[in-house]
Amino acid sequence: MKKSLLTSLLLFVVVFGLAQENLLEENKWSREEAHKWYAQQGWITGANFVPSTAINQLEMWQEETFDPKTMDRELGFAESIGFNTMRVYLHSLAYKADPKGFKKRMDTYLGIANKHGIKTLFVIFDDVWQKNPKVGKQQEPVPGTHNSGWVQDPGDPAHKEKKNFAALEVYVKDILKTFANDDRVLMWDLYNEPGNEGKRNTTLPLLKSVFTWAREVNPSQPITAGLWAWDLQELNAFQALNSDILTYHDYADEKHHQHIINLLKSHGRPMICTEYMARTNNSRFANILPVLKKENIGAINWGLVDGKSNTKYAWSTPIKDGAEPVEWFHDVFRKDGTPYRQDEVDLIKKLNSEK
Repeated sequence: MKKSLLTSLLLFVVVFGLAQENLLEENKWSREEAHKWYAQQGWITGANFVPSTAINQLEMWQEETFDPKTMDRELGFAESIGFNTMRVYLHSLAYKADPKGFKKRMDTYLGIANKHGIKTLFVIFDDVWQKNPKVGKQQEPVPGTHNSGWVQDPGDPAHKEKKNFAALEVYVKDILKTFANDDRVLMWDLYNEPGNEGKRNTTLPLLKSVFTWAREVNPSQPITAGLWAWDLQELNAFQALNSDILTYHDYADEKHHQHIINLLKSHGRPMICTEYMARTNNSRFANILPVLKKENIGAINWGLVDGKSNTKYAWSTPIKDGAEPVEWFHDVFRKDGTPYRQDEVDLIKKLNSEK
């Protein structure tokens, strides 16, 4: 390669990189804007939601298995204990198969949630569980196995193949533009647990790209990507420095959780814990939810209703015959709306009713 051509290419890379950084910084909310928005929300509490009839995001959103009746019933359970927010995963393959239908189903879901006084934090990409998502009929649950059918988005190695980025950009921008001013949408969580499943920094290019695409659209809602693994320093730094509202995951006891809160306070931004509550890890409503209330940190636990995702079973301890675990790992309600533990829902209702 000629020296002049190489110099031109290097200059382009530098200029493009600077332009991207400027865009990310230009449209990021200031700390003051973030705190003003957060103060208007009241205390954010809720759960990660997939209807009990869906094993994963694709089964939730594909036309053949989209289930508004179950959504309506189960979001009613959430409303009954004062939950006001659901964190809901999307999937790019469901969009790719049927863009107009996908957006229409999102609108239907948002209408149902709004009827129950619930706003939604949508999740765009995800690095967790099965790495080869496919549209169409999804697998049946493996008995007694936690999230046996959950799928990544866009998957592996799809997440690091630049040839996929153009289509993913179309998807992200279309969704954000469609709902950019919809007050039923609380926030956008651009990437769940980037670097999980051994991907580590191979996720960084897509993470930076999805933030850039979101900043180009500049929706009225804040954007974020939650911190979850404290050894992923480069990913953590990018997520923390580019999120309007700081979000994080913690499935440990109250001492560890408080330690994480104290560390993250240094960023000076409002915080929402977008995943917690794993009973056999001693992350429970009883010891974590009062801490989050005291600190005025949003609280979104994993799981609302026991269903096909099998998240009442722990991550690494399957029960092969599908028997009831001695203690549920996640989830609040049985399918009929009966609480798994009455004392837990009593506490949730009490804390949600306090100003």
